[in-house]
Amino acid sequence: MSLEKARKYLDEKGFKDRIIIPEHSSATVAEAAEALGCEPGMIAKTLSFLVNDRAVLILAEGMARIDNKKYKARFGCKAKMIPADQVEALVGHDIGGVCPFGIYDGVTVYLDESLKLHETVYPAAGTDHSAVRLSIAELEQCCGYPEWTDVCKSAE
Repeated sequence: MSLEKARKYLDEKGFKDRIIIPEHSSATVAEAAEALGCEPGMIAKTLSFLVNDRAVLILAEGMARIDNKKYKARFGCKAKMIPADQVEALVGHDIGGVCPFGIYDGVTVYLDESLKLHETVYPAAGTDHSAVRLSIAELEQCCGYPEWTDVCKSAE
């Protein structure tokens, strides 16, 4: 069902043909990079947080980690990931396939500056066996031109 929501959303944006369904799992950055034959950093991982009891998604470069000081300065609270058993109910996709495509209304999406290290990135497409090949400009377009943020530590 999540793949179908993502597929419908991407079709409406003109990017349905970019969906990739690899044979092997893409649930983790390492698995996705192996399944897609790309560098781990090119995986646009989607991190799900609660900010004032609202779901927030942050897409970041695959090797990036949240910088707690930057996060608190940006959102005014400590970084609190959505508990795994609540992600699907709050976002619309389950762990391993969380992406910004076909999510519930009211979920805010941010793109972290760390993504700009790559020309092409691969976010998930709703399941743990899916990805979407997009340029950074296309990712912005697909996400409705969300706000860029800088809440990750350097991947170096």
